[in-house]
Amino acid sequence: MDRYMVRQAIKDLDNNIFGYEVLFQSEKGVMYGEDDGNAAANAIIDFLEQNGKKVFEDKIAFITFVPSLLFKSIPKIFDENKIVIQIDDDVLVHPQSYDVLAKYKEQNYIIGVKDFQFAQRYFAILALVDFIRLDFGNLEEAVASYDNIIKTAKGFGKKCIAYQVDSRESYELARKMGVDYFSGTYLEEKISEKVNRIDYIKSNFFMLVVEITKEEPDLAKIEAIISRDVTLTYSLLKLVNSAYFALRHRTTTIMQALVILGLNGLKQWIYLLSFKQGEERVSEDLVKTSFMRANFCSELLSYTDKTTISKPEAYLMGMFSTLGVIVGAPLEELIAEIHISEEVKEALLHKAGPCGLLYDLVLSYEKANWKQINKFAEQLGIPKDKISQIYFNCIETVNSAWTAFTTVFDSD
Repeated sequence: MDRYMVRQAIKDLDNNIFGYEVLFQSEKGVMYGEDDGNAAANAIIDFLEQNGKKVFEDKIAFITFVPSLLFKSIPKIFDENKIVIQIDDDVLVHPQSYDVLAKYKEQNYIIGVKDFQFAQRYFAILALVDFIRLDFGNLEEAVASYDNIIKTAKGFGKKCIAYQVDSRESYELARKMGVDYFSGTYLEEKISEKVNRIDYIKSNFFMLVVEITKEEPDLAKIEAIISRDVTLTYSLLKLVNSAYFALRHRTTTIMQALVILGLNGLKQWIYLLSFKQGEERVSEDLVKTSFMRANFCSELLSYTDKTTISKPEAYLMGMFSTLGVIVGAPLEELIAEIHISEEVKEALLHKAGPCGLLYDLVLSYEKANWKQINKFAEQLGIPKDKISQIYFNCIETVNSAWTAFTTVFDSD
């Protein structure tokens, strides 16, 4: 697979994931261009068939199709309940657009249009449309015209999605205008409340993080920290004795549990547990972003010799990338308390050095910034044809671990 593919979350007004847009490398980000040929189309279809469950999970997928693929009935390889057939507004001028969309609508497919204009010649097609997506990347344009468009759309019973919501200003404007859903980088970091930094630094969790990130973690100290906290002890033993580990004999001591869990498992458990402590909760998607970046950084590291950090260090770099947002304190202050390499610190704080290139590559991939992905992959010597498969493998890993860990926590 020599093309990049990425999914981006679409969220509701409560910051819950409603669906994912699946983006493909091309000039417009649509599902391969008109002149890319059957070979490219077949390659991406094969890739989606192999990775569909990883991409979609239990959410609906928004995929943009060009006219030639609509006419070839390519969307029909997907279940009508799992996909939104998305088209660009310029597709509407095609003389056969109404007829082909009407056929999909008759078969219960959901239709979405990017940047729909309420011109009289498009009103017939409007009856077929379920979602209208509006670009909030240009605030001046949004302020000038979107208020009336959204009101009109609502009058016709259509749902509106604001995309490229990459700043607080665009988020607040879209919300004020009454959109139903959002997508963009601002939502990846938006949380309604933040924990107190002082309490966080003093917490058992943070003490565990400091210990687990040392070059040689001391299991005896980790055992002592956990044993002082009944919640930590209970959660650890419950996890290790869960069906996920399928042990023949029940584990009854903290040290046994630590040995079974292992250092990598312990890191994931500690970090996840931090979001479950107290009354304040961080959004699930932000936590999963931490795990996804951690796994993606770690796996990509295997394909470059430009850095001197280890895979565990790359993992921590991805995991701690959201820490400042979660705690509501400068990341520099937080990681000063943690034993991580200077390379990782420089990457997190300044995106500097080879480690910073790896971090930039991961962030660029999240944003579907194809030009930057190419640039950083070349500088790191990472084969471009490997990246998408690594990405979706990491999604599968995160989903599997998330299900196992949260099943234990949520059953409390």
